[in-house]
Formats: sequence, C-alpha cells, structure tokens
Amino acid sequence: QVQLVESGGGLVQPGGSLRLSCAASVSISSIYLMGWYRQNPGKQRELVATITSGGDTNYADSVKGRFTISRENAKNTVVLQMNSLMADDAAAYVCYARTGVIGARYWGKGTQVTVSS
Repeated sequence: QVQLVESGGGLVQPGGSLRLSCAASVSISSIYLMGWYRQNPGKQRELVATITSGGDTNYADSVKGRFTISRENAKNTVVLQMNSLMADDAAAYVCYARTGVIGARYWGKGTQVTVSS
C-alpha cells in the first residue's frame, strides 16, 4: 500500500503561483510513475503532469510552459510548481502513483486550488 498526501492548495489571484506537494509513504525512486490529475464537478478528469522514476516528464498542453513537475527524492515528495495561474486552472488537484507499467494505482485525497480575483 502506498499512501499519498497532498499539500499546498489554496486561493490565488489570476497570474499568481502555487506550489503543490505530494508526499509518498515509500521511496519515490521505487515508483514507476507519479503525477497529478485535476478534477472539477461535472467535468472529465484531466491529467496535468507526470514524472517517471527516471525523471521523464509529460504535461497537458493547457499547462505546458506554466507548470513544472519535479521530484525531491530525499523527502519522497513530488512537487508541482504552478505559475501564471488562470481561472481554468481551478480544480481539485489529486496526486497519483503507479507502481509499474501494469501496476497498482494509488490516489491521494486531493488539494483544492482556487483562482479568483
């Protein structure tokens, strides 16, 4: 069992920044893939960004150039730095992990990001 705990959500104005963290209960070096989804009621869940154990990253087109996903291996933490936030970025951001190419999937409880002037 892998436990994921998110933090860093909050309310920001358009153009502002937030830093989201996802702390895992195991070494993230042993996890095949980690990343972030975002979800709003009534809308399709959207994959925001992923990072592999080897450091390869992938981003949704809507956040590319504004968001950066990275690892802090010593703290078993994955970070999502979000800059130039827009109203459409507002959502519940949920951390996830996959233990293998065809492996178990784990989810955090989410952290809310609100963008409002």
